[in-house]
Amino acid sequence: MVKYRPEPDELSYTFGGREAVLRVTPGTILELYTEDCFGGRVRSIDDLPSQVCQFPYLNPVTGPIHVEGAEPGDTLAVHFISIEPARDWAVSTTFPHFGALTSTHTTPTLQPPLDELVWRYDVDVAAGTATYRARRGDYTVALPLDPMHGTAGVAPGAFESRMTITPDAHGGNMDTPELRAGVTAYFGVNVSGALFALGDGHCRQGHGEVCGTGIEAAMNTTVVVDVVKGVGTPWPRLESDDALMSTGSARPLEDAYRISQHDLVTWTAELVGLDQLDAYQLISQAGEAPVGNVCDTNYTMVAKVDKRYLGGAGGYDGVHARLRETASHYLTHR
Repeated sequence: MVKYRPEPDELSYTFGGREAVLRVTPGTILELYTEDCFGGRVRSIDDLPSQVCQFPYLNPVTGPIHVEGAEPGDTLAVHFISIEPARDWAVSTTFPHFGALTSTHTTPTLQPPLDELVWRYDVDVAAGTATYRARRGDYTVALPLDPMHGTAGVAPGAFESRMTITPDAHGGNMDTPELRAGVTAYFGVNVSGALFALGDGHCRQGHGEVCGTGIEAAMNTTVVVDVVKGVGTPWPRLESDDALMSTGSARPLEDAYRISQHDLVTWTAELVGLDQLDAYQLISQAGEAPVGNVCDTNYTMVAKVDKRYLGGAGGYDGVHARLRETASHYLTHR
């Protein structure tokens, strides 16, 4: 087991273009600290991101982590054992030109921009809540914690370096609430060691991350990594005990939808031994389509199907189940 808490100057703001901060072997359990998307600088309702943060130093990730033996053409499996808020507070915001319900630099309109506001949430891990308080009223409600990571991925290929806010085939800022504890994420390896990195923890987030931010929080996250040799993964995939999921990130949103659905249909055909059109029909009737982010430089969609409709089939010859056993042993003995 390896513990790693980066210093502020060790945080990364890209996937690719950085030397590894750790080198680990497959099967290693990693206890990682990740900072929130504002680098911990937004602490109160008076800390406006435009004043306390500097672009492009947003959405930092912990890593990259070199996993021995991972080579292009392989798949990196990352099982999320636990995701726990590291502080008793978290924040969310609106921005003048960012989010799904405002004009942006790519969709300019003439109405006034939104106000820049900060909401501060009290986080009670023991009670399992994050408390919302209206800024312009006295309404309060305790929301259940559902911790997740908005950003996870590996280095892209072809010497590329991508900002952490951009989701694509390497992973990145997908912002899907499906990436929670108990889930295994699969990433196609593009460079030696894969160079995995992780950040952008949310205490919870609605599908779509419609205002552009979740309940942004620093996290103490534990994962276990493994390498599936000789098996590629075209787009990031997720597997829970009950479901298989494929992601797609692109603009427009319908292309992200098509990518995710195409990957799940072809994956299903492979796993169940179905003709491609038979798999297409099955996913059309049994599948779900949770939304990732609809605010970033690329949008993200998820295609999801319950394993019971696939005869209980799992991905990658049982990697998820094996890593789940490792996770259970860790949680029992920590």
